Amino acid sequence: MAEAKSPTIKVRLVRSPNSCQQRHRESVRALGLTRLNQVRELKDSPSVRGLIDQVSYLVRVEA
Repeated sequence: MAEAKSPTIKVRLVRSPNSCQQRHRESVRALGLTRLNQVRELKDSPSVRGLIDQVSYLVRVEA
């Protein structure tokens, strides 16, 4: 039986979270992003989408 491949999204950190709210810095860390231009491939879920929406001015979603 073949496993169903869950959809994923790529997220890139494009701005530094240094001068942002503490909560936004924690959201960036929760996404697994620690350095500028770092890309993470994450499972597409409502919780991940919520984190991305919260820090949309710091990250870029790539295809």
